[in-house]
Amino acid sequence: METFESLVRTEFAPKNTFLNTASSGLLPARTVAALQEAVALRADGSPLDPLFADVEAARASFARLAGVPVGRVAAGSSVSAYTGLVAASLPAGAEVLTAEDDFASVVNPFHVRADLKVRAVPLERIAESVRPGTALVAVSAAQSADGRIADLPALREAAKEHGARTYVDFSQAAGWLPMDAEAYDYTASVCYKWLLGPHGAGFLVVPEDFGGLTPILAGWVAGENPWDSCYGPVAELAHSARRFDLPPALFSYAGLRRSLELIEELGVDAVHAHDLALADRFRAGLTGLGHEALPAPGSAIVSVPGLGHLQPELGKAGIQVSNRAGNLRASFHLYNTPADVDRLLDALSS
Repeated sequence: METFESLVRTEFAPKNTFLNTASSGLLPARTVAALQEAVALRADGSPLDPLFADVEAARASFARLAGVPVGRVAAGSSVSAYTGLVAASLPAGAEVLTAEDDFASVVNPFHVRADLKVRAVPLERIAESVRPGTALVAVSAAQSADGRIADLPALREAAKEHGARTYVDFSQAAGWLPMDAEAYDYTASVCYKWLLGPHGAGFLVVPEDFGGLTPILAGWVAGENPWDSCYGPVAELAHSARRFDLPPALFSYAGLRRSLELIEELGVDAVHAHDLALADRFRAGLTGLGHEALPAPGSAIVSVPGLGHLQPELGKAGIQVSNRAGNLRASFHLYNTPADVDRLLDALSS
């Protein structure tokens, strides 16, 4: 019987100590094989129908992970494009509440609209800062810089009380933190981090009634019958969230389909428990070395103030981490082991 550990070891064999999933995840073996098959298909001049089928299979898999019907999931490539779509739907003068120093893709499209009122508050105060007149709250479920997790239930209740919509970016959470996209108006995620997919694929979840979004980026793939929508204006937009689709990077989705299959096989709850055990082991080890991580309870991302300058030296030693704003950021995922944690701690103690 295959276990969590045996399945993971079948799929991953990194040649270094990789603790940098918050930047980009490792590709499973099945994903690499799917990418090679997709490239061969294209090189052979074969029909690309199987690659379009991969898009739909990946969409369905993500919908299951997000806990929503597949008809509410749009396929695209980047969070910034999704944020721009949401920003374009807001009326002039609308107030958008964001967290201070959140990832640029989550906030910048609101700032480039000079007729919006964008207000930034500390992450810990975002729920209490929703007020009458707030049109939208936009926030990352987990912060890229330091792993802090937003109090999403409190945010949801505050937004509901004041009639505000919610937009949550799960890019640093989907794949290890259980999602409930049903609870928010809009959610987005790229798939090359914790979901272990190639770059160039991502999803947007919208309400059943589309939440007032206008498909301003719609092309032929957004038609109810895409192959009948190639020329001239699209006569009939898709009746589902596909009306917000962007032309898919077919190779990326061919690989992503297999990556999402693996996440589903392992189960997000099991991945969550595994990742947090390693992150807590690292936090405890840091304390023993006289260092304190930035507070981010319950997160698989750990940032240590003042140690970011060690990133190049650690990289040369075969330990892959990040330097974010002077902090050493380590992120722990399903392919990591206690030995990986201990190797980083040993390197920091020397």
